[in-house]
Amino acid sequence: MSAFLPLARSTLRSPVWLVPYDEHTRRVRTTGVEVRLERFDDADGVWLPLDDAAVRTPSGALAFPGLGRRARPRDAPPELHRVRFAAAGRLPLYPADGEPFRADLAGVEFLVHPHDDTHPPALPAEPRLVRLLPAPSYPYPPRVRTVHGVVVDADGGAPVANALVEAEGRTSRDLAPWHERTLCDAGGAFRLALRWEGEKADENATEETFRLRATERPGRTGALVVRLPRDAARRHVIEIRES
Repeated sequence: MSAFLPLARSTLRSPVWLVPYDEHTRRVRTTGVEVRLERFDDADGVWLPLDDAAVRTPSGALAFPGLGRRARPRDAPPELHRVRFAAAGRLPLYPADGEPFRADLAGVEFLVHPHDDTHPPALPAEPRLVRLLPAPSYPYPPRVRTVHGVVVDADGGAPVANALVEAEGRTSRDLAPWHERTLCDAGGAFRLALRWEGEKADENATEETFRLRATERPGRTGALVVRLPRDAARRHVIEIRES
């Protein structure tokens, strides 16, 4: 849960603004999102949980006002922090837009610069979307077409947790681009929505072809062709290997 905070105070004193965004509905999610703040301990090389509670601004951002406030800020170095998200039926995509995906990234990381009222932070934080992708348990509406399966390591068959599974294409009539994404759970399972039209051999064809791609990190991916409606009920297996 998060408290409510007036906008002016949050913009001046929070080192980060994070906006939870449900990618399937394409809306900012204002309820049902829990966050946990952690600080990296350089001495022990571990992440330590903090008690600072997030507050929500009127714009829907989660902020941490007062984080980094010190009595003598000039004597203290900046510290690495991260925020971890949890939401029922959704999994957080932690890399920012434009950054390469890595399944082992476990939070939104940012530096906190010490400050006080006399020496405030040099620059205010910019709002950043944290995209919440559908998990296998996502509550899709009844008519949404989905395919399901598991992502595994090609050598040995071990499940790949948190892998990104996606499909993209263009609609046949107006060639509008579409892109669907989901994240695997801890057991490598996924369920991907396919709301848009796939590739067709001709305009009268009933079979549609979709090309799924799974990514664990740059250079470690897998792919699979799915044909609907033929493969609708099949449990699909995407094998990931070095490329």
